[in-house]
Amino acid sequence: MSRDPLVVGHVVGDVLDPFVKIASLRVFYSNRELTNGSELKPSQVANEPRIEIGGRDIRTFYTLVMVDPDSPSPSNPTKREYLHWLVTDIPETTNATFGNEVVCYESPCPTAGIHRFVLVLFRQSVRQTVDAPGWRSNFNMRDFAAFYNLGPPVAAVFFNCQRENGCGGRRYQPGSGWN
Repeated sequence: MSRDPLVVGHVVGDVLDPFVKIASLRVFYSNRELTNGSELKPSQVANEPRIEIGGRDIRTFYTLVMVDPDSPSPSNPTKREYLHWLVTDIPETTNATFGNEVVCYESPCPTAGIHRFVLVLFRQSVRQTVDAPGWRSNFNMRDFAAFYNLGPPVAAVFFNCQRENGCGGRRYQPGSGWN
């Protein structure tokens, strides 16, 4: 069984196909670096994170997408892959503020259960115009990547978030899905 946190957390499968990480993606909320599976409250993620993309070639560009695959609740994700943020044309060696914000950051604020919030980085083959979808609910990462010829992700990270007064951790019971 894989020890990759993206596989264990069912990000690979629910949101992404298996991929090989080939880029450096660092995500910071209030100067705290995000690690896969971090537990954060809505108050900690109210403002957009600082995104750092490693590398040395400012002529290489990336697209960053943030989704909630558990919307509106993990037991009934009828709005699966709710789009929280979309930034394109981020130059390597910089952060998301140098990119083109296509869909503005919407603070995670789950009302039921523990949600996974997934940030995915794609390397662009060219700078291109990306249109904002007409909706945030039921965004599809795979379809988006295929439509804009982005190829597989080059990096991804996720965190768990529940309502401010929520308690407990995410539990997986084989055969029953997320609880």
